[in-house]
Amino acid sequence: MKEKTKPKDYSEYVPDVHFEKIPIKNLVSSQKYQRNLSAHHIQRMVANFDLRQVNLVKVSRRDGVNHIVNGQHTVEAIATISRSRDTPVWCMIYDDLDYTQEADVFANQQKYVKHLNPYEVFKANLEAGNDDQLLIKGLVESYKLAITGQQTPGGICAISTVESIYRNHGFHALDRVLGLCVGTWQGEADSFSANMLRGVAKLVDAFGDTIQDDIFKEKVGHHTARAISRTAKERGDGTYGYAEAMLAIYNQKLKNPLKWSRLHAAKPAPPKPEPSDCLPLLAP
Repeated sequence: MKEKTKPKDYSEYVPDVHFEKIPIKNLVSSQKYQRNLSAHHIQRMVANFDLRQVNLVKVSRRDGVNHIVNGQHTVEAIATISRSRDTPVWCMIYDDLDYTQEADVFANQQKYVKHLNPYEVFKANLEAGNDDQLLIKGLVESYKLAITGQQTPGGICAISTVESIYRNHGFHALDRVLGLCVGTWQGEADSFSANMLRGVAKLVDAFGDTIQDDIFKEKVGHHTARAISRTAKERGDGTYGYAEAMLAIYNQKLKNPLKWSRLHAAKPAPPKPEPSDCLPLLAP
């Protein structure tokens, strides 16, 4: 008779946890390793609440107390939306952690997580059939361009910038920005960098129809996008450096030059550096 094979033990790969619905009022988040609550982040979660996006709250049950290890902003957002701390949330509960182990879990839980980049998020939104991303894709492709994951000729990889222009200024402003970039530099890869797109968007926002597209394309187009990028970096001032470099070229020999004060009229405080959307252009 054939001897039965002993089932393999996978316990060392599976966390020893269980799951419960626990009322928010019975959860504690006062450990010193926790970060301070961000009211801004909570309000963003409330404004964009989607029940399907609610994550499990990670809890350590120690000495009969349910200590939140991860999920304190989720908990506060749900309490705000439901207007009650009696609202239960699904929790993944550890029964065997001490305080130092909790702190270690909190500190290192995101250490090896690969976060989605803007291009991956955009593609997922397309697969979900979300209107904004479908409209952006259609607009980009109407110029014989493509949304790409790395810098390539005829490709736009600064997708978070494109979405920001669409979100903050609207479809028609994005259409004009793309039209100016295509008509001025005929698809030169550097013309679709995040700073170049933002710089053109700032000019469009500041001057509207007082910028004549044909003059912009003719005069600014005498300079390569790469040359304008070099000038902008020499000027400094981030995206405004790009807008200033293009405005200086546009104004040359104009009888009624555009006023620089309009470009800087609503200039915000310097932003924090933003990560690049793009992988570098690969040499052929």
